[in-house]
Amino acid sequence: MSTCNGTGFRPSSFMLAGIPGLAAAHIWFAVPFFSMYIVTVIANFTLLFIIKIEESLHEPMYLFLAMLAITDLSLVTSIVPRMLGIFWFNARETGVNACLTQMFFIPFLYVMESGILLAMALDRFIAICYPLRYIIILANTALIKIGLVIGFRATVVLMPAPLLVRKLMYFRTEVIPYSYCAYMAVVQLACVDTSVHVMYGLFVIIASVGVDLFFISLSYVLILWAVFRLPSKEARSKSLGTCGSHMCVVLLFYSPVVFSFVAQKLGFSMAPNIQIIVDNLYFLLPPMLNPLVYGVRTSQLRNRVAKMLHCTKI
Repeated sequence: MSTCNGTGFRPSSFMLAGIPGLAAAHIWFAVPFFSMYIVTVIANFTLLFIIKIEESLHEPMYLFLAMLAITDLSLVTSIVPRMLGIFWFNARETGVNACLTQMFFIPFLYVMESGILLAMALDRFIAICYPLRYIIILANTALIKIGLVIGFRATVVLMPAPLLVRKLMYFRTEVIPYSYCAYMAVVQLACVDTSVHVMYGLFVIIASVGVDLFFISLSYVLILWAVFRLPSKEARSKSLGTCGSHMCVVLLFYSPVVFSFVAQKLGFSMAPNIQIIVDNLYFLLPPMLNPLVYGVRTSQLRNRVAKMLHCTKI
């Protein structure tokens, strides 16, 4: 229960603290965050450009990868420019509507990415277990339907968040101890019992990350079962090789969530400023590394990038 003892008020805007306790070092934090953002934008746009111009990459796996790149670009763009405004120009004030919008889109894009990773696991399952029907099952119409389902699920799951916050009447302070508008960070400022909001947050995690991680794990169990039934070692190695990039991306995306959950259950907690830095890095590292992982591990992408670089030198 969070009470204000009659001192609560309804703010006309919120103030983002950035990294509490480290305001003097904000300008130094901006340098690596800005560098990571630039690398993320260049890497993902390069990936999208290659997939667009290379007709041999107009396959379900690479179209899902293009969806992932677009989602990654949207996610970092919804966070980093606002964060840099705080770090460089001390532009901490944000309107209530702007805060609610960011509060919706950041987890919306996160849930979208989780859904796309599940779709990519489905792609690998069909490619290995039903190779002769791969193109038929994952035709363009099926890809569009999958994309719409992923977007619809994210919308339904996250739409209550800004609506629930909008109903909160009184707050203890307008200062959000974060560098972006996070749902629970705002709720914890309110003069209200937060148990309903905690339950909703748990529902979001279970209905998105929990469900997706379960079915991704199940798909890989079935994939491994099918692969190890193949007659030759070469066939097994080739089949597993096609899953390598996706497995790396899945580990990058879900490992921090699993680690955070286990740490909370064991009673381990980080200092608030360290937690915020880790959260910021968590939203930046996977979008930056995803295209690099696929670029390094996928020969078609690697060869195309090498050809582009060779032409640039000439």
